Amino acid sequence: MTIRVVVADDQDRVRRGLRRIVDASSGMRVVGEAADGVQAVMMCRALRPDVALVDIRMPRRNGLEVTRLLAGATVAEPIRVVIVTTFDDDEYVHAALRAGACGFLLKRSGQAMITEAIRAAVAGEALVSPAITVRLLDQFAARSPVAAAASDASPLSPRETEIAGLVARGLSNTDIAAELVISLGTVKTHLTNITGKLGVANRVGIAVWAWERGLLADRERFWAGDAER
Repeated sequence: MTIRVVVADDQDRVRRGLRRIVDASSGMRVVGEAADGVQAVMMCRALRPDVALVDIRMPRRNGLEVTRLLAGATVAEPIRVVIVTTFDDDEYVHAALRAGACGFLLKRSGQAMITEAIRAAVAGEALVSPAITVRLLDQFAARSPVAAAASDASPLSPRETEIAGLVARGLSNTDIAAELVISLGTVKTHLTNITGKLGVANRVGIAVWAWERGLLADRERFWAGDAER
């Protein structure tokens, strides 16, 4: 199956560069290019690509608005969005993940990581630039889990909270099933309930929630976004 990709960026040279990367990679091709956010939304809704590569700063609608419209929690048929941007400001990262993005890369990431992020998105996983994830972990680890728990009562059951922590550690559905000795179908049902209760679009949103509540105690098992699962 060929992975169909839409590229949205207001700079011609960036779109050309991303098209070269995608079209040169086995099993994927660019099916459309958008120069602004409004065009990106219209094009993606018309073409229904497997993945949209979206810049943060674009005219008419920025990348965060585009992400919410294409991949937000209220979207009936979401499209997988990977943010590819020059800007790695923490507010952008947090906002993009909460909006439903399933990846956040810097434009300097290079061909291998960009194509890996596309394949990860199609597989239902996510990839975030390692440098960003390390910084995020440092920030979330600095927060007090006790304070987080006191300031925000969890809507999840103990089992759902446990699964959210495993998702944030990077375990696949199969890994979670083996870890908890439950069926794969049960894991999927829990994940559906978790995303609904938290109001997030995907497992990246679950991971952000877990990070913020201090559920990751073991830095060495932190998920940096590798797509080999």
